[in-house]
Amino acid sequence: MSNSEWEDIIIRDDMIRLGQLLKLANLVEDGVEAAELIKNGLVKVNGEIEERRGRQLHDGDTVTANGRTVRISARAAS
Repeated sequence: MSNSEWEDIIIRDDMIRLGQLLKLANLVEDGVEAAELIKNGLVKVNGEIEERRGRQLHDGDTVTANGRTVRISARAAS
């Protein structure tokens, strides 16, 4: 996967949960839509279908939903 195929999403902490990331990256409009996509097997984390809304994501993980792929970029707090 080349860099042009995903968008980096910067997070403040070293971890974010999948449901939160979907909203932060504007892959879904709300938590209900996030839950439905995940439940229906329409969200992939690092290329694998993920069924846990609370899955912890870390720097470098990729998430694909609704035809878009984003990559987590954790920035250390200053």
